[in-house]
Amino acid sequence: MRSVVSSSQSESHKMFPSYQQRRGKYHASRLIHLGWRHRSFSAYEQLTRVAVLTSLAAMRVVPVAGGSVATAMVQVLFALRPLRPPLKCGACSQIGPIPLLRYRLWCAGIEAGWRQPARGRHYSIFLAMLTIVALLPGCATAPLVQGASLSSYDGLKPSDGKITRSRLHVSKEQVAAAKTINIASTAFPSAAAPTLSNEQRALVANAVNRALCISLSDRFKVVEPSVPADLTVHAAITRATETNEVAAGISVVASIGTKFVDAGVPIPTPRIPIGLGELSIEAEALDRANRQQAAMVWGRGAQAFFSSARVSKAGDAYELAGAFGDDFATLLNKGVSPFDGTGIDLPTWQKVNSNLGLAPKYAACDAYGRSPGVAGLVGGKLGFPPEWTDDGPNGTTRP
Repeated sequence: MRSVVSSSQSESHKMFPSYQQRRGKYHASRLIHLGWRHRSFSAYEQLTRVAVLTSLAAMRVVPVAGGSVATAMVQVLFALRPLRPPLKCGACSQIGPIPLLRYRLWCAGIEAGWRQPARGRHYSIFLAMLTIVALLPGCATAPLVQGASLSSYDGLKPSDGKITRSRLHVSKEQVAAAKTINIASTAFPSAAAPTLSNEQRALVANAVNRALCISLSDRFKVVEPSVPADLTVHAAITRATETNEVAAGISVVASIGTKFVDAGVPIPTPRIPIGLGELSIEAEALDRANRQQAAMVWGRGAQAFFSSARVSKAGDAYELAGAFGDDFATLLNKGVSPFDGTGIDLPTWQKVNSNLGLAPKYAACDAYGRSPGVAGLVGGKLGFPPEWTDDGPNGTTRP
């Protein structure tokens, strides 16, 4: 037989049917709120702080980088930012003895607590997107700088890539008939980059020769420069701007710092678009009669999203030198512009081995030293200067 107390409690539930619902909802919301605060919120709080600080820094940078597009997209993102969800409480019509205003405020607080975790995630993602958009001005393309090293500039036609500008021409049949090739030393006059040291200019010029030699080995037999060949490659750097070491260092620290934030998803960490280096090179391939069979004037700038930050004035020029070597080698290997078509070419085994620091396919490439390999890849991710990881031609440029 039930007691009077239990009976009165049962009757109270009948009198106030919303009591049990409110009580269960309150306890559930408290558990979720406490679990979120003590377990997960710290990670998103860190992400939010990082995103806010980076956004503020990016906003300061946008006027310097010419961010008219970024400003417009920032306004769009603010218009699409996650709004606070409307508050609902199904039991608000069943007031019982509780005053209407107090009960609505209580329900609103519970509903806000339920949606707090999701809102935190949304704002963290929104701030990360805002940071990326603010850094869009760092994706400008370097201007083409024509020198006077080519035997002829006639017949050069524009052929631009997504992030590269170039003017080129190639005699496909004559190039396809060639079997052997040699590579002259790349010229890098001090006037093209007066702020770089002699050692840094030698390192960048050697990186051009090494990239050319490794990539051309896919189709041609590479011989020593003193040995006559069907084609002879001459290249000259016409302009190289220095990398801002302070901005590169901050970008490296920010990239490493985000690795310690447990956000559940990868956090994009683009570079600060200040002082990104640019490189312009021109090159040609001459046959045995010194007739030009292929030529290219090439220019590219480092990208905030796709270029590794190295704390060195020659950091970006060093990486772009390898990109030029690949593009000019593609022009000779295939006889067509490297920017035509959308197919993806997988690297050959000899190219993979050479880039990992193993012996190249032809002994002539050893004159430019071995690639840094894994040490260079790790050093690039950590922002090490290329002078630390690249021995240069036969170890002559490392300090």
